Amino acid sequence: MLGRWGLSPHADLVYRTLALLGAQTSAMLARDLDIDGGRLAEAMDELTAAGAARLTCRGRDRWWSAVDPDRVGVLVRQRRGPVAVAEGYRRHLAAVAGLHLERIDPRSVRRLPSRETARARIAVLTAAERREHLAINTEEQISAEAAAVAGPQDRELVARGVRLRAISLPPRTGRPRETVPAGAEYREATDLPLKLMVFDRHTALFPADPARFDAGAVELTDPDTVAHLTQLFHRIWRTASDPFQQEVPPIELTAREQAILALLTDGYSEEAAGAELGLSRRTVVYTLRALMDRLGVQNRFQLALVLGAARAVPLPGVPAGAAPMYEES
Repeated sequence: MLGRWGLSPHADLVYRTLALLGAQTSAMLARDLDIDGGRLAEAMDELTAAGAARLTCRGRDRWWSAVDPDRVGVLVRQRRGPVAVAEGYRRHLAAVAGLHLERIDPRSVRRLPSRETARARIAVLTAAERREHLAINTEEQISAEAAAVAGPQDRELVARGVRLRAISLPPRTGRPRETVPAGAEYREATDLPLKLMVFDRHTALFPADPARFDAGAVELTDPDTVAHLTQLFHRIWRTASDPFQQEVPPIELTAREQAILALLTDGYSEEAAGAELGLSRRTVVYTLRALMDRLGVQNRFQLALVLGAARAVPLPGVPAGAAPMYEES
């Protein structure tokens, strides 16, 4: 009985069925055992993690089969001992725990049950983006399959004018990622808490299990939670290294950014600058905040230092106590 080793009754029942009747599809198991899809998926996850079941594909069908009982007995007995948790898993759990998902509206959380489902959802969210795409990649080596899926999406984002920023682990070869499309912003860091995507600061997505991308992903739309993950990204971005640049990089400002900065330098308030340019104060604030995020700074004083160092615009000194530009009315 697998229950004596910590597996659930449903996992035990599914394993006994597979051992007695042979390979079955999920649909066959759900029908014959009268188990709903969610509980069956949890049971299969347990059996897979315990090494008690294996999955094979026959055409379009996915078949589950039982591992030999003698082999399973050895594996489940080994599960009684302490299992070391990888450092990457610890960081992922700590980051997710900090979101306090139990406090947010359940309608703001969506479970994507498989890698295929997650990829399909990412494609939909990416196609709808208009301003900004943030990504943290925790893989030590990006597979050719993953690159073939993500590469065209990234290039299409850049072509549409969406700001694409990505943080990855340093590649094993010691050279920058070859998959970074021209026009994207890229940095590297050694300590990355979790794999993450943030779409237009509206939706966030991360793996349900950092060690098994086949387990799917979690999608969040709660505004405070997405803002928390966006801030996490920018904290890492500010300390990450840019492998493409070894000195003060040139800063290219859009026409709108140049116009707003010129008026603020002349003493205009954000509201007055917006009125002069035919923009709302919110648009002025958002433009400044986006510029600050892009440059990795937090307030107007830091922005002046960075722009001055790069000689992007001649800004005068700003008092150190100047209010941060993240504030909105």
